[in-house]
Amino acid sequence: MAAANEHTTVLQFATSSSATIQILTARIHPLVIFNVCDCFVRRPDSAERVIGTLLGSILPDGTVDIRNSYAVPHNESSDQVAVDIDYHHNMLASHLKVNPKEIIVGWYSTGLGVNGGSALIHDFYAREVTNPIHLTVDTGFTNGEGAIKAFVSSNLSLGDRQLAAQFQEVPVDLRMVDAERVGYDVLKATAVDKLPNDMEGMELTMERLLTLINDVYKYVDSVVEGQTSPDNNIGRFIADAVASLPKLPPQVFDNLVNDSLQDQLLLLYLSSITRTQLSLAEKLNTAAQML
Repeated sequence: MAAANEHTTVLQFATSSSATIQILTARIHPLVIFNVCDCFVRRPDSAERVIGTLLGSILPDGTVDIRNSYAVPHNESSDQVAVDIDYHHNMLASHLKVNPKEIIVGWYSTGLGVNGGSALIHDFYAREVTNPIHLTVDTGFTNGEGAIKAFVSSNLSLGDRQLAAQFQEVPVDLRMVDAERVGYDVLKATAVDKLPNDMEGMELTMERLLTLINDVYKYVDSVVEGQTSPDNNIGRFIADAVASLPKLPPQVFDNLVNDSLQDQLLLLYLSSITRTQLSLAEKLNTAAQML
């Protein structure tokens, strides 16, 4: 940093040591999002938001891999925050017994963005781990969907005196398979009365697939008619997608789809029978105890 004369006040951001890996992106597994939403639903009536600890690992390229989480009880007001540190340490010890490779990588909170209490909580986690990441999940759907953001903090200091903390947003990478994405799309869009069952989930997936196929058809037709300039990369993607499809006669393909559909219907039927049998056995057991 450039030198300053005796009449100049120098404000600077505190730099971390050379051994600290700079965080470039946050990779989040869907289990973490579901845990946060579940903790928010189960929160006390007096709590406006919930906080918790994030577990995972830090990769050499600066990516924070967030794989698990647990809630931490806390109370906060306009000027102070109280965190149950004993509960936090007991939960951490329990998690380390199951998976000792997972470490503390940061903390999460519900709500849109950060507030004054976030700096105090972040300071606590900064004593637990170097350069913690702060994850926010907007469970209130402020902008019409559940926004997910990640932040890191930089300290603004005057000489040896720390004045404030600045939160800087980092990119978020959600890693999930198709089955997990169905549940996530339901959670992030809006409030729903119930989760879709297997048949409804398949119907939504097929509708989404049909929409994508129609978009590809329109793009190809517009390129052939000269309305859109061709893109070699998109053409290669389409060619790879078509080449990956199995070359089956329509009748054989229909039979495969119908067989898979019948298998799912059979599983639904068997699960319904099992629930009925368990309910009947419970009622018979209760009646026998009364007699």
